[in-house]
Amino acid sequence: MITPPYLKPGDQIGIVATARKVSPEEMKPAIQAIGSWGLEVRLGKYLFEEDNQYAGSDEQRTFDLQQMLDDPEIKAIICARGGYGTVRIIDRLDFSEFEKKPKWIAGYSDITVLHSHIHRHLGIETIHATMPLNFPSDGSTSPAAEALRKCLFGEAPEYRITAGPSSKDGNARGLVTGGNLSILYSLCGSPSDVETEGKILFIEDLDEYLYHIDRMMMNLKRCGKLERLAGLVVGGMTQMRDNSVPFGKTAEEIIADVVKEYKYPVLFGFPAGHQAENMPLLLGREATLEVSGQTGGLSFSKKTNTRGRTQFQLKPLAYIAGFYGLLYLLYALLTGNL
Repeated sequence: MITPPYLKPGDQIGIVATARKVSPEEMKPAIQAIGSWGLEVRLGKYLFEEDNQYAGSDEQRTFDLQQMLDDPEIKAIICARGGYGTVRIIDRLDFSEFEKKPKWIAGYSDITVLHSHIHRHLGIETIHATMPLNFPSDGSTSPAAEALRKCLFGEAPEYRITAGPSSKDGNARGLVTGGNLSILYSLCGSPSDVETEGKILFIEDLDEYLYHIDRMMMNLKRCGKLERLAGLVVGGMTQMRDNSVPFGKTAEEIIADVVKEYKYPVLFGFPAGHQAENMPLLLGREATLEVSGQTGGLSFSKKTNTRGRTQFQLKPLAYIAGFYGLLYLLYALLTGNL
């Protein structure tokens, strides 16, 4: 995976809305906070447009994100909020300039569409983290926002937490992937489908019926997404619903039951998701997962790969050189000049 360049004071950072609409009042605290980090904030042209629940039409939301992806002066893009709508524009986007000059993309919830698509097709790290809508309205600094700032400026996070009930002991190492469970479920079988083999999968969700959690987990299992994981990290399962006839298990118990046959470590209670304590994850970065008794840890590697794209671009040249080398060798053998 390729690590985009970290930010430095004076860099420009873009805010766009790929899903639900936002207002200037909702964005003001984040704009001020990010400015206090020494960064210049650029807003998408159509950031405050409205099309029913969306932040403008599909065309407008696509335009804003495309402009930020293509602009070499923009060093990172933070999505304004989640909701629903990113999947409606993902296939309209051209990532060719972004692939040549990677930049950080941050967000969570519906932004899982971007995370999964970028990892599958481009191999570029992204950040699962809080978004401008979640910055404190009183202008104070939240731990989640401060942690995002540290990630953008190059500090690899390390977490030590109290492991939630049903956690499973063990150690694992692998690239971290995942995001919102409902979005991952909806992407199954699509070009943006998450790749999980050998990786540490992170999942979280909000406002779902418990039987929906069971259905989504069973679907991931039947699709082969859970069998060959290196490990599983479960974030907030927030504001879950139940029917008048109780399902009989919590969301955490449902997840633990679905993966109980597998040997990899499982960490419940990770502080990320639809909650105030939404700490960042470097998706696509290698991390170490440790679970022992009531203690869990997730530590991201400080080693980065900023040269990966250059190496990737040089591969075709190597193949061409090898092809002509073989032709010369064949010619020399046939003419007796070897």
